[in-house]
Amino acid sequence: MSNGKKTVVIIGGGITGITTAYYLQKEIKEKRLAIDCKLIEATHRLGGKIQTVVKDGFVIERGPDSFLARKLSASRLVNEVGLNDQLVHNATGKSYILVKGKLYPMPGGSVMGIPTQIGPFVTTGLFTPFGKLRAAADFVLPPTKSEGDISLGQFFRRRLGDEVVENLVEPLLSGIYAGDIDQLSLMATFPQFFHVEQKHGSLILGMKRSAPKPKHTSPKGIFQTLKTGLQSLVEEIENRLEPGSVLKGLRVENIKKNECDYELTLSNGEIIRADSIVVATQHQAVPAMFSQYEFFAPFSHMPATSVATVALAFPETAIQQDIDGTGFVVSRNSDYTITACTWTHKKWPHTAPKGKVLLRCYVGRAGDEAIVEQADDEIVKVVMDDLNKIMNITASPEFSIVTRWKQAMPQYVVGHKDRLEKIKEKMTEHLPGVFLAGSSYEGLGLPDCIDQGEEAVKKVLHYLQAGTKEVVEVS
Repeated sequence: MSNGKKTVVIIGGGITGITTAYYLQKEIKEKRLAIDCKLIEATHRLGGKIQTVVKDGFVIERGPDSFLARKLSASRLVNEVGLNDQLVHNATGKSYILVKGKLYPMPGGSVMGIPTQIGPFVTTGLFTPFGKLRAAADFVLPPTKSEGDISLGQFFRRRLGDEVVENLVEPLLSGIYAGDIDQLSLMATFPQFFHVEQKHGSLILGMKRSAPKPKHTSPKGIFQTLKTGLQSLVEEIENRLEPGSVLKGLRVENIKKNECDYELTLSNGEIIRADSIVVATQHQAVPAMFSQYEFFAPFSHMPATSVATVALAFPETAIQQDIDGTGFVVSRNSDYTITACTWTHKKWPHTAPKGKVLLRCYVGRAGDEAIVEQADDEIVKVVMDDLNKIMNITASPEFSIVTRWKQAMPQYVVGHKDRLEKIKEKMTEHLPGVFLAGSSYEGLGLPDCIDQGEEAVKKVLHYLQAGTKEVVEVS
């Protein structure tokens, strides 16, 4: 035990890992705790999927481009590192759903695809009269009876019918997870829908009653980002971490439990010890690090989807037939490879110079990932062919940026919460002081990951302080 201090090691330098390191080191400084904190990242950069390219006046996100403003942990972290003046809300505008080759405006009042206003739902061309009538069965169907978890698809199909699910709910929800809603867990993704249905008897009425009252002032967009790009958040956090506390380009090969602490073997052969560990990697890496513990086996079977983002820059004059809106999602009932497209220059005006257009398209989803393996030129061609079915683009892009995220979208399939809870129980018994945090576990949005990082700090400090008074203060 060097200098009488405890050592905490955080494995993984994505947003969860760096959040954990930042807030833990803040606690150590403010409370003068006798703790050393190290962050180990296998690659040569921090931030994980958060990557920003600034080129020719464009600000292009390779990974996530924003976060929900109502989840306050992200904006709080932005403020912590002095970037509050760079925060912007998205510009509001029409969004669309592409069904069978035609763009339909998102029905007004729909919340994640659930209608809360009758007028827009009745008049939309998204559904046949039968599909609308079937959705109305939600008003009379009894609440779902389920002893355990069910899929999102099973839940929504029962309440609203196949048409509404496939042409409205599925494109929105599966877009968030790049998953198959007939496999994704209701309780691990959107348990609030289940609770609303149980409370009100009707999903539509429940969402209508629980929706916030509209404001008469000009509404702000529900998302926020940084004008300087989200990577600037990563850089500011890194700048505030203790010198020498971040180890990059090193992978944790194995973790061994000793009587009183843990030994971590790194890819360069070095062994470091830790009194507590936060594992902030994706689930695929966990079983190998803890190879002697069979209870991590479910992570070996937990699926993850590969996706790619395609950013395309044009002069305005190249878009001969534009669309009045900020983007669209694609129903599986359409013969398209792209799953969504954002008119980024409209949704986020700061991302493109005046007179320029920035489109960001997405390809790859559960069961349809082959496109991600294609060469950049082939992916761009497929995307351009799809776009030209609904737009008229008369020139090649000035440049394009293709970013592949292989096996990067963890899938919370039915039973996820129960499996995770059982693993955590085993960890408490066999690996005290080791904690999981990150997108594979309890939410994959930026605020969800930040929340998990903050919670990991509390767990680490509680564990260390419960075991000894030695960490309370430095003499």
